[in-house]
Amino acid sequence: MPALPSARFHTTVAHLRQLPREGLPEVAFIGRSNAGKSSAINALCRRRRLAFSSSTPGRTQALNYYAIGRETDPPEGFLVDMPGYGYAQAPGEVRRAWDVLAGNYLRDRPPLRAAVLMIDIRRLFTDLDRRMLGWLPSRLPLLVLLTKCDKFGTAQQTAARRAVLAELAEQHARPDAAVVLFSAENRKGVDEARAIIEQWFEAAAAETASTQPQPQPPEGPTDEPS
Repeated sequence: MPALPSARFHTTVAHLRQLPREGLPEVAFIGRSNAGKSSAINALCRRRRLAFSSSTPGRTQALNYYAIGRETDPPEGFLVDMPGYGYAQAPGEVRRAWDVLAGNYLRDRPPLRAAVLMIDIRRLFTDLDRRMLGWLPSRLPLLVLLTKCDKFGTAQQTAARRAVLAELAEQHARPDAAVVLFSAENRKGVDEARAIIEQWFEAAAAETASTQPQPQPPEGPTDEPS
């Protein structure tokens, strides 16, 4: 499985009926507006301008699909960049449209294999983040990136990570979630997070291979005893 730096834009999905039908493994990237989601995706993929932040948070209500794999071959999987939530100025109908698109995608999308949740380390969990966690099926592996950790000192970073781990285990029944201190500025946690995401795709590829029919050896002539 090629690494995340093979990612390139594939399509934009504004309605559930537009979702790709390939059934390839997908990893969703979710987070509040201004939590640093686009910067995190670009850092993980070693690209400067793969994911873009909207100049008006909350106005772009769509899922952006990025294909991974050799460009000369069909995609082997997708990174799915979800629109940021928590935009105070978005009208009610825009918020409701986001709920329909994002909520149904997260709850009911069979190819979705895992999720990456971006949390600004200066805010930690908000009520909207907790609502988002409620949408995620418990079967999905979860990686939480505490973004912008360069804004804190080492002791503050450690305390924030401990608090997030405790809440995930005690309030959201996710004791196995990975929590990584992350900064797109100084690259802290980038390699660790990238390795976790690539392992998800590798596991999905191995699972798919194990379910494929195995070729049978050709039948040759049988020597009959005389």
